[in-house]
Amino acid sequence: MNYGKYVFELTKKAKEAKKNQKVVEIKEVWLSMTIDVGDLNVKAKQAQKFLASGNKVKVSIRMRGRQMAHSELGVDVMKRFFELVKDSGTMEKQPLMEGRNIWMMLAPIKA
Repeated sequence: MNYGKYVFELTKKAKEAKKNQKVVEIKEVWLSMTIDVGDLNVKAKQAQKFLASGNKVKVSIRMRGRQMAHSELGVDVMKRFFELVKDSGTMEKQPLMEGRNIWMMLAPIKA
C-alpha cells in the first residue's frame, strides 16, 4: 500500500466521523429572584425546547442589592424552575452560588 492511499483513507475516515458527531451547545436562560409564575412558565417552555433539541441549558440568576442577603430565595426559584422542566431534562449540577450569581446546569434526558 502506498503512503498517498493511506493518507487518503485516514482523511476519509476522519471526515466520516466528523459528519456523524453532534456538537452539544450550552444555551442560557436568565431568571430573576422576583419572577412571577407566568414568566417562569415562558422561560421553562423555552428551556424545554432547548433540551428537546439536544442542547444543555445553563439557568442563571443575578442577585442585586439586598437580594444577596436572601440567596435561599433564589435557590427556591431554581428548584421551582426545575420542577417545571424535569420531564425534559435532568439536573447535571445542583444550584451553585458563585459571587452574585446562582446557576445550575440541565442536560437532556438520554433516550
